[in-house]
Amino acid sequence: MTTSTTRPGIADKRRTFHQLHVAGCFVLPNPWDIGSARYLQGLGFKALATTSSGFAWSQGQPDGATSRDAVLAHLYELVAATDLPVNADLENGFAPDAAGVTQSVRLAIETGVAGLSIEDATGDAAHPLYDIDTAVTRLRAARTAIDKKGGDTLLVGRAEGFFAGRPDLDETIARLKAYADAGADCLYAPGLRTREQIAAVVDAVAPKPFNLLIGSAGGLTLKDAADLGVRRVSVGGGLARAAWGAFMRSAQLIAEQGSFEGFADAAPGDELNVFFRDDLTRREGA
Repeated sequence: MTTSTTRPGIADKRRTFHQLHVAGCFVLPNPWDIGSARYLQGLGFKALATTSSGFAWSQGQPDGATSRDAVLAHLYELVAATDLPVNADLENGFAPDAAGVTQSVRLAIETGVAGLSIEDATGDAAHPLYDIDTAVTRLRAARTAIDKKGGDTLLVGRAEGFFAGRPDLDETIARLKAYADAGADCLYAPGLRTREQIAAVVDAVAPKPFNLLIGSAGGLTLKDAADLGVRRVSVGGGLARAAWGAFMRSAQLIAEQGSFEGFADAAPGDELNVFFRDDLTRREGA
């Protein structure tokens, strides 16, 4: 676990977060509550990212249904819970227009996050992506809002085509390059699957860093991602889905068979208590 006795301030976290993007490849896993955030910090990760899906499921909602107020409260909670920089999944800015995105970004910055991402997805199945001019205008609005707040919050531009039913690599690259020109510090296109796709995107947005989503087993390793030039790796709702998978299997065994065998691989309560007791002691002494 971290042994520092001085907790970093918001400016320190943001400075550290920017430095992580300069060289190398790092993982920012995605917690969905205070406990998962503190456990990930205890494992030695250097930064964290929120997950819209993981948080939504914890609230009994589907991904994309959580209100902006609920997400902002979640951001405040996670930022306060950990000494690590936190990157906020701000979805599509919770607004259809640039003015709304500006307001959402300002509010997110006030939570103390070190970075935030803005998607180009509309949430409308008939028209899943904002046209590129509108998407660029929205990202520029986010950039301006950040700059007016001091400019130290890292901005991530997200091209959602591969998640939104438009898996066109050329369009995705064109959008990411436009978002980079509009002021994004880091680029992100969730849903890429092949090494060729990843390498093409990394090359297209260079020298700006690219975030790769790895949300399933049997794919790339962290070394593979680094070798392809990826600067950072996130897991989206992967950890939350892993936790839900264990919970669902155990609960279904009880409900359907009266069996408690699902507890066989459960984490020992004593181990969790020791971890969180030590973590609490460290935080109270900071």
